[in-house]
Amino acid sequence: MSGIMFRLAHISDIHLGPLPRLTPRELASKRITGYVNWHRNRRKRLFGSILDSLMDDIRAVAPDHLAITGDMVNLAAAAEIEAVTGWLAAAGDPHDVSLVPGNHDAYVPGAFKTICAAWRPNMRGDDEPLSASGDNLFPYLRRRGDIALIGVSTAAASPPFMASGFFGPRQARDLTALLTQCQGLYRVVLIHHPPVRGAASRTKRMLGIGRFSKVLRQAGAELVLHGHTHLETIYWLDCRDGPVPVVGVPSASEAAGGKRPASGYNLITIERSNADWSAHLQRFGLDREARQFNLVREEALRQPRTQSRP
Repeated sequence: MSGIMFRLAHISDIHLGPLPRLTPRELASKRITGYVNWHRNRRKRLFGSILDSLMDDIRAVAPDHLAITGDMVNLAAAAEIEAVTGWLAAAGDPHDVSLVPGNHDAYVPGAFKTICAAWRPNMRGDDEPLSASGDNLFPYLRRRGDIALIGVSTAAASPPFMASGFFGPRQARDLTALLTQCQGLYRVVLIHHPPVRGAASRTKRMLGIGRFSKVLRQAGAELVLHGHTHLETIYWLDCRDGPVPVVGVPSASEAAGGKRPASGYNLITIERSNADWSAHLQRFGLDREARQFNLVREEALRQPRTQSRP
């Protein structure tokens, strides 16, 4: 098979605002620290109008699929989860929009179960049994032609002043099986926390990085997309078939002029000619006047190489 092209847009860390009014019961938890942080810092940097502009730009580009790598909300309050449910419905058909959760989506105990039920259409694998829920949704597999989108969850409630994630043995086993099953396809792993040592601080790191790396060394993958750091980074992980690019992206709602990069998105063009895959990354970022999104960088993610057919 030849001439395949698939364009995948990638955004992350939406932190949909503004923060709704919270009840005293909702604030009687870790949320109180996040509530203070929002009013002191985040509300000055994260704007819904910027997110709207970003989505308009992505719609104009018209990618084949949109991948969102977590942190849809701020404190995982009921009103926030409901607002994101509506936002996702407007973002596109769930068939064409894939989501994995972040640590803010599981901000307090019980929130993870709630968001999995509310956002299930965007986190549902092609062959997911109707009985699947919560942790059992992950990893999921969505095959779009010869592209395999595999969603992993690192979302877990953590103590105050912590934003760590967890990748455990059960997901490692199931991810290995899915990656092996999809050999010959272009396998894109979606995950919130960067599975790279040193990519995030100690209080924000992913627990289970070594476990994840072992999976890639055993089963292989072509690309990993993540969020969490709000940075436009690229790392490389050793894999069975050679180094795998691990690509981050700024927050989709970040204003210009701050310490972190302004709002942006990645556009990855994946092509196959006969048995050779290639992928090209374009990064689009908000300009300083916050008027439009411009192409700021582009690079080949991997030179074409021969793989076995699916």
